[in-house]
Order: sequence, then C-alpha cells, then structure tokens
Amino acid sequence: MLGRSAGGVLWMARYLERAENTARLLDAGFRMALTRGEGAASAEWSSVLVTMGLDPDYTKAGGAYTGTEVTNFVLRAPENDESVLAMIENARTNARMVRTALTREVWEATNESWMLLKYALARPIGPADLGGVLELIRRQAKLVRGAMEGTMLRNDIYNFARLGTHLERADNVARIIDVKYHILLPSLEYVGSQLDTVQWELVLRSVSGERAFHWLNAGAMDPRGIAEFLILDRRFPRSLAYCYRQIAGNIHWMGRDYGATPPSHQLLEAAHERLTQTTMAEISKFGLHEYIAAFLVSNRAIANAIAADYRFYA
Repeated sequence: MLGRSAGGVLWMARYLERAENTARLLDAGFRMALTRGEGAASAEWSSVLVTMGLDPDYTKAGGAYTGTEVTNFVLRAPENDESVLAMIENARTNARMVRTALTREVWEATNESWMLLKYALARPIGPADLGGVLELIRRQAKLVRGAMEGTMLRNDIYNFARLGTHLERADNVARIIDVKYHILLPSLEYVGSQLDTVQWELVLRSVSGERAFHWLNAGAMDPRGIAEFLILDRRFPRSLAYCYRQIAGNIHWMGRDYGATPPSHQLLEAAHERLTQTTMAEISKFGLHEYIAAFLVSNRAIANAIAADYRFYA
C-alpha cells in the first residue's frame, strides 16, 4: 500500500489507543481522589497531569488542581492540542484519509466514535457525568478495535494498525512506570509509605492491571513485583513484553508480505530479544529509570524507522 496510507492507518490506531489510555488514567485519578482529603486530592490530580506530560501546559493555562478543571482540560480544552477530543478528531481524520483501505465496519465505528464523543464533550463535564464520559471513550475505542479484529483481512493494512496500537501502548505504560519512580514520589524517604502504596495502586488502575496483578500475587502490593509485571509479564496485554511480542508478530508477517526486512525490522527484533532475555534483577542493577529511558528511546527509534522504511510522508 502507499506509504501515506500506511501512515494514516498506523496513526489512526495510535490516536485511538492514546485516547483510551488517557481515559484510563483519568478514571484512576478520579477514583483515588475520591478516597483522599482536599489537599491530597489536589496532589493526585497534579500527578495525573505530570504522568500525561501536560502539567507545563496546564500551569500556563492557570487552572487549579481540582478534578473538574483538570478533567475538562484533558478531555476537551481548545487550548490543549493533546486533548481526548483532539485525539479522536485526529483518529477520524486519518481514517477518512484511508477510507478505502478500511472495512465499512471499521470506518463506521471510528466515525461513530467521533460523533458521539464530539457531542459528549461539547460542554463542560461535571463530576456526576465524568464516569459515563470516560466509559464512553473506552467503549468506543474498544468498538473500533473489535471491528478491526472481526472484519479486517490479516494483511499489511491490519499489521500497520496493530503496530500503531502496540507502539503507543508500550510508550504509555513505560512513561507511567518512569513517572511513578521519578516524579510522583517526593523522595526516597517515602518508599514503602502509604503514599508509595497509593501511587502504585494508581499505576495499576491506570492500565487496568490491579485485578490481574492481585490474582498472580495474592494481593501483595510489592513495587518490584509491579514493575516486573508491567515490564516482563507476557500474559498481561499491557506489559511491555506483551506489546513487543505482538509487534514482532506483525513485523514478521509484513516481512513475508513485502519480501523484505528493512532496518526497522532489525531494530524491533533486537528490542524484542532484549525484553525476552532480561530479568528484573538485571533491570534493577542497571537502574529502572535508565532502563525505561533507554526503552522509550528505542521505541521512538523503531516508530521513526517504520515511518522511514515504509515512506509514510512520501
């Protein structure tokens, strides 16, 4: 397929995944803020913005760290180029650009998501409506993904979409882990404290992993175990290892379809091998922050290499 079309499919999937991840993080912050006092709740909302990388923009906008103001900024603020509304509009724009490459069901699910969310986010969202709006965002993203799984041929179009989904998911999870260690916790003195436990619960909730983690660990809230779960557990669909196993599979089939293995394939294979062969002990020895920083650089390099190899902007 044309490089521009391949890029449109990949970025449609990336924007949808990013919108869903943002809704998950907002939902986790909302639930945590409900259980804490006013001052602590303000800190929780600040943490959510830091995790999303939106705190500098929010500070410039001059908003207070309250649930209503933060959620409206993240969901619908015109001055926020990374709002969920902007993400959904970008996903729909890319889908429209590659309309002939998509099945009717995928296009209709994407277009319906845009129409529903544009209506839902047309006015300020209050606390009473927030849960329903966040659920709508997650549901519509899953609807598009389900339409893709159920109706798309397993060809290069499908593979580009899956690459976009898992590259974006891995990036989001890695950033959440890194922010937890280096920004959300005030200092090393708080390690093992109630604040540390609360923040780890926020991390698990933001990736919908608290139930799966408790099943595997009998309810124990161990920071090292959580990090290992989110990085190396190939059974959890939002872990880095799982995402890269999926990416490796899609890259493999693209190599067969195109009869070539350009540099992006080699970068991905090397990154996947590092993930499958490393252990949590090795990561801890190297430094979790350093490991995640290197992963993010590698993930971005792979995404850029895919764009170059398949001429997204040609």
